[in-house]
This record gives sequence, structure tokens and C-alpha cells, in this order.
Amino acid sequence: MDLSAINPAILIASLMIAATPILLAALGEMVVEKAGVLNLGVEGMMIVGAICGFAITIETGSPALGFVAAAAGGAVLALIFGVLTQILLANQVATGLALTLFGLGLSALLGQGYTGLKPPAVPQLDLGTLSDIPVLGRIVFSHDIIVYMSIALVVGLWAFLKYSRAGLVLRAVGENHDAAHALGYKVVRIRLMAIAFGGACAGLGGAYLSLVRVPQWTNGMTAGAGWIALAIVVFASWKPARVLLGAYLFGGVTVLQLNLQAAGVAIPAAYLSMSPYLITIIVLVIISADRSRAALNAPGSLGRVFHASS
Repeated sequence: MDLSAINPAILIASLMIAATPILLAALGEMVVEKAGVLNLGVEGMMIVGAICGFAITIETGSPALGFVAAAAGGAVLALIFGVLTQILLANQVATGLALTLFGLGLSALLGQGYTGLKPPAVPQLDLGTLSDIPVLGRIVFSHDIIVYMSIALVVGLWAFLKYSRAGLVLRAVGENHDAAHALGYKVVRIRLMAIAFGGACAGLGGAYLSLVRVPQWTNGMTAGAGWIALAIVVFASWKPARVLLGAYLFGGVTVLQLNLQAAGVAIPAAYLSMSPYLITIIVLVIISADRSRAALNAPGSLGRVFHASS
């Protein structure tokens, strides 16, 4: 066992990359839940985004077009969920689970013929001498644009939900859709826009997996990332900054267990591999112990069916 082989700067930089797909998906789901909708299909939207982004990147040679296609693929799949639950009033939990199964099957179908191919590299941003700063340059200034975009999205969503009128309307719809409807707000339209945004974010997260994190396509490559994103939203109490913290915590545990395996730590690899998921479960159990606090932070209309009475 040689722990000295683990470079802290590289470890932190790697955890930012590992956390980005989950962070994007969790931020999208947070907005959806802020609107009062529970979409359990994040895993399905991520895997569809992964194959859409990968396939378009391979066919066009442009990672930028791949990310656009991934966002579009995730949004389309999310809107299917939106139509079923918001217009046809289907059960949100059952429809979300079905969406995940559908996404996994669709991605396997679309992914035939792309296994083993290598996509063009996503370019790193050229930040000049900033990248050469000892330690800090490797950690902060050596990433691609999607990493920085995910962090900017945290700040943007915080400001949107806290200070903008549109954010206030979104929160009002999520807290009490009947009252929002009585005030004249288009509850279904607002929720559909939130659902589409959540799907686009999940699709981007999936594409980041297949184009950057693990630059290849394999069936089921999300490996539960969508479920972790759902758990992080609850862990974060529906707050953007806490979503960032939760995603980076999970990313850190994931990268650390890989580094410990490489360092030859005398723990079976299976235990190290399951540690990120185990820690997520433990955190959720701790949070669930305080039910009153969880209920206080959750949007009031979360998961409830809205039917306009007038």
C-alpha cells in the first residue's frame, strides 16, 4: 500500500469531473421538484442523453453538437413524462419509473454499433498562465467548459429562485398549485417548462459521462447516477449550494475509492466500489431521522396531481 502516490491536487480536480454529471442532473431535478413535480426518471434521461450526445459527436465530430443533442434528447424524454403526468394526470411515481426503464431500453437500442468507438476529445479551456499556478491551477483552472457551466448554473439557479419574479412564481406553483392557479398562473405550462429544463440538465449530465468522464459508450453506463442525483436533492433540502456540496461529496468518495484501489489498500475492491452508494444511503437515513425538518423544506405540492377546477 502506497498512499503517497495519491496527489491531493489531482484528487480534487478529479472529483470535480466525477461530480459534474450528478451535479447537472441533480440541479435539473431540483428545479422540477421546486415546481411541485416528482420525476423519478432521471436515470432514464441521463442514459438517453449519454447515447444521444455520444452518437451525434461520433457522426459529426463536434462535442458541442453532441451536448446540444444530449440536452434535446433528455428534454424530449422529460416532456413525454410531462404530458403523461400533467395533462393526462398519470401517477408521477409510476410514470417516472417507467421512464427510467424506457430510457435504458431505448439507449441500448440506439447504442448498437457505437460500442468500442472513441469520441473526439472535449477541449479544455485555455486560461493561460492561470493553469500554471501551483496546486490551484490544477484544481481550479484546468477543466472543460461544462465543469464551469455546472458551477455557474448553481449560482444562476440560486439567484433565479431567490430574486427573480419567474423564480418566485415557480416556487409558488410548487408550494401550492391551487393558490397559484387562483392567482392566474399557468400551472401546467410552468411545470412543463421546469420538466423540460430538468430533462435537458439530465441529458447534459449523461453526455458528460459518455464524452468526458468515461469517453466511450457502454450499456447502462450511468450505473445509478440518476438515483444518486435524486437522493442529493433531498440531502440538499432543495437548495442549489447544498446540491453542489452533495454532488462533490459523492464525487469525492467515488474518486477516493478508485485511488485507494490503485494504491493497493487491503480492502476488497467490491467494498470500495459500493462505498459511494453506501455513504449516500447513510446520509439519507440521517436526514430522514428528522422528518419535520424534511417536511418543512420540501415543496408543499410535491408529487400532488393538479387538476384545474376552473
